[in-house]
Amino acid sequence: YAMEEVETPQYFLCPISFQIMEDPVTTVTGITYDRESIEQWLLKAKECVCPVTKQPLSRSFQYLTPNHTLRRLIQAWSSSNTGVERVSTTKTPLNMIHVKKLVKGLDAPRDYSFQTSLEKLHALASQSERNRICMAEAGVAKAMVKVINQNFQNRNTTCMEEALRVVHLLWNTDHNGMRTLVGENFDFINSLTWILQHHLDNKKMVNEAMTLLKLTIEVADSTLLGSLSLEFFKEIVRVLRNKALSQQAIKSALHVLTQTLPVARNRTKIVEAGAVAELIELELEKPEKNITELIFNLLAHLCSCAEGREQFLRHGAGIALVSKRVLRVSAATDDRAIHVFSVIAKFSASDEVVLEMLRVGAVSKLCMVMQADCASYLKEKAREILRLHSKVWNNSPCIQVYLLTRHQR
Repeated sequence: YAMEEVETPQYFLCPISFQIMEDPVTTVTGITYDRESIEQWLLKAKECVCPVTKQPLSRSFQYLTPNHTLRRLIQAWSSSNTGVERVSTTKTPLNMIHVKKLVKGLDAPRDYSFQTSLEKLHALASQSERNRICMAEAGVAKAMVKVINQNFQNRNTTCMEEALRVVHLLWNTDHNGMRTLVGENFDFINSLTWILQHHLDNKKMVNEAMTLLKLTIEVADSTLLGSLSLEFFKEIVRVLRNKALSQQAIKSALHVLTQTLPVARNRTKIVEAGAVAELIELELEKPEKNITELIFNLLAHLCSCAEGREQFLRHGAGIALVSKRVLRVSAATDDRAIHVFSVIAKFSASDEVVLEMLRVGAVSKLCMVMQADCASYLKEKAREILRLHSKVWNNSPCIQVYLLTRHQR
């Protein structure tokens, strides 16, 4: 026979989700909600008001008071009614006082209590977004950056990995706070560079350091970007060279170089650090598509300066590799590859280079671009390159068909 439906008391239901509350909390307006629902509301609502009374509310979770009496009533009711799913006993949420106590523990010398505090903060940050919001409000990120910088100054790596991880975990929770904290912070950049310099064999630590370097460079102000040293770029290039590191670390290194390119003197330093040869070597490993796109974008920018083109042409596989990737990866890669050929054909075309372009198939590839289903501006660019050296290349069987044709075929 059909089991009789149990009617749920109205005051057990959350006014936002209309579900039975698992962790009831009361706001300053006196209305009780399920914690998860009201926290999401406080995070996302355009106007921060109480959903029921429309009175203003603070976005801070610290003003939500656990309603223990109601929770006990709901648990007792769900236990005594068969057919009703038992309401779980939720953990007491993290509070600011506990977090601040742990942060204070970081001021201790690098002993057991320091390590315990840091490990606990790491565990809390890993648990939930709610914890991370509370930790961001309590100033944990600032304390962690201080730990990382002190470790660098003392040449000490005690708990460095955990500290890096906590900063990474808190980054998305408090993006603006992190921008303010590290966007102009030379010490933080130097600390992360030091990890790459002296601990490249510690894969986990380097992966975390590279992720944070990428995030930091994205929010860095122009003064910091313009003051990066040659040593900094040498370390990033060393990461590209290290086959033992994760794809994520390599990708982060490529992003760091991409973000620093707009400053002209950085391009010179990147070239001086040996990046062009390493980018070619990395591409020879046939990486995934988005890594190839990052590599070709960098090569196109670096070949726009004379030193970059010189390094590119010094590498035996440069022209052949770029030629091979045209029409095989993506429209973005084609655009950047044709740009590389364009600047080389215009500014660095010694007799030897012009003949090599013919020998390794670059000329044939340019002819194929004019036939292929790709953007008209690329076809025009390919035609321009072919015209530049038609005297040398006019013996190529494909070139005569297209070279002097003025119309699209």
